[in-house]
Amino acid sequence: MTKDIPEFSLQRMPVYLNYLRSLPDDGTYGYISSGAIAQGLGLGEVLVRKDLAYTGCAGKPKVGYPRAELIRALEKFLCVHDKKNAVIVGVGGLGRALLSYGGFVNYGIELACAFDNDPAKIGTYIAGKPVLSVADLREGCRRCGAILAIVAVPAQAAQTVAEQLKDAGIKAILNFAPVQIAPGDSVRVINIDVAANLAILASML
Repeated sequence: MTKDIPEFSLQRMPVYLNYLRSLPDDGTYGYISSGAIAQGLGLGEVLVRKDLAYTGCAGKPKVGYPRAELIRALEKFLCVHDKKNAVIVGVGGLGRALLSYGGFVNYGIELACAFDNDPAKIGTYIAGKPVLSVADLREGCRRCGAILAIVAVPAQAAQTVAEQLKDAGIKAILNFAPVQIAPGDSVRVINIDVAANLAILASML
């Protein structure tokens, strides 16, 4: 279903879900309009309506969307209740921080383990997750049933790691290495360049 949805619309779905979940459960937001959501998130109302239409949840004229129903529709759309295992490759400062981050469970994602090539890190645990050798990446990914991976390695190692992850059965990669990676058409990739995004923000000031 998500293949037919514009990428930017898809990226906003977790934003809507987080916003709706953050509203108080005191009866004030039993229904919420697209205008209220748009105002709360600084988006256009027409854009919000178009995005939410992909979830199949219909709003009522002059009333809005049943909030609980819309949350369920977004959770179903994002497969929040379908458990998905993920791994991290690279446990430097960023990798360690991601291993300690507890927000993945909100989307049904479980970080099963991490991989690194530093002998001092291999065999240790970070936030309760084992750190394995990159040499065991294929077997480790398959053993834990991972389909998602986070790459947090130096730029020069990123492409090789991505290809190894593909061979290990990984279907999608979130890449934090400051380089574009191309593991192949069968693997979806989102590249996150933190420095470049900060530069974009700085240019807007």
